[in-house]
Amino acid sequence: MSWRSESPFTVGFRAYVGFWFHCSPNPKYSCRCCEKNTTQTQIKIAPVPVSILPKSIATPTLLAQIISAKYQFGLPLYRQEALFKSFGIELHRQTMSRWLIKLSEQLELLYEHWHQQLLLQQAIWSDDTPVKVIETEKSQCYMWVYGCGADKKSADGPPNIVLYDYQDGRAGACPETFLQGYTGLLQVDGYAGYNHTEATLVGCWAHARRKFIEAKAVQPKGKTGRADQALNLIQKLYGIETSIANATPEDKLQIRQEQSAPIMQQLKAWLDKTVLQVPPKTAIGRALQYSLNQWGKLTVYLGHGLASIDNNRAERAIKPFVIGRKNWLFSNTRSGAKASAILYSLVETAKANDLQPVVYLQALFEQLPHTSAADIGTLSPWNIKLS
Repeated sequence: MSWRSESPFTVGFRAYVGFWFHCSPNPKYSCRCCEKNTTQTQIKIAPVPVSILPKSIATPTLLAQIISAKYQFGLPLYRQEALFKSFGIELHRQTMSRWLIKLSEQLELLYEHWHQQLLLQQAIWSDDTPVKVIETEKSQCYMWVYGCGADKKSADGPPNIVLYDYQDGRAGACPETFLQGYTGLLQVDGYAGYNHTEATLVGCWAHARRKFIEAKAVQPKGKTGRADQALNLIQKLYGIETSIANATPEDKLQIRQEQSAPIMQQLKAWLDKTVLQVPPKTAIGRALQYSLNQWGKLTVYLGHGLASIDNNRAERAIKPFVIGRKNWLFSNTRSGAKASAILYSLVETAKANDLQPVVYLQALFEQLPHTSAADIGTLSPWNIKLS
């Protein structure tokens, strides 16, 4: 006998969320012999276990879950409040908000340690995005992101650090202050505010290419235009970068000088010629002018093996914040926005070092109360011991 199944495979899913209340008693001790001898009895009380949030009922596990839900998966606190309520637990969003702000204050030392580590790197990147903060009464405030390294952990590369920094505005003083004293490579978009820093600015070919893609979109369909000529040359530059993605910085430098530099010379000659042939206010005119205005910065990567052809790593780092902002919409206070900057930094730095944020956060919150300021670096994702 044989069997033949016509039905498709099915996949089942069962979700279970568990909550528990844990009591850690601190017993009192007295000497029974002293009591029998009518001697004055000395009572000793066991110390209360150290907590990252003293006098709080929040455990490292609960805090890690709340932070992961909001900053990794974009679940606002009011939705988490409703989720807890569905399990019969009254945990108000105001309480969770206070926890996160107090927790971020405890984490400032670790954040600053990463900040100093970032400033030691030879190449870093940055980007920014608007955020609404009710307390400021401004139409827009800004969340900046700075970082170094790659998307994934590398054995021989620099540490992967992602730092968010909240500021009330977008003035050049913001990156100037955060990067004070930094003279290495800074990969950015075309925003002029970065000119206030002491860094060597590296332009972004993704932004330049995007301008030509916009120009191509308004070309007559089916016809090849000037935008196509630029995009073909830019694509050759990207093709070279793809081929050397796993090369050493020294090899990248050599190949860029040998293969990319001649293409750049060809592209520059074409830009200089073509910009005189098109109206400046057209899409192609704006694309040409952007590349020419940024040309000095766009060529910097040719002379540095540690630099990238574009700033896409920074854009990927800021994207989780942009997605989260669509859900929680705004911050009520500056302190809340600053707390979000620190907590986003923890989540994204953990992800960049191949750690599950909730696992890293729980270990961090368990170990932080027992770690001295001198040893704070041991709690970084690339150093921490996970149970």
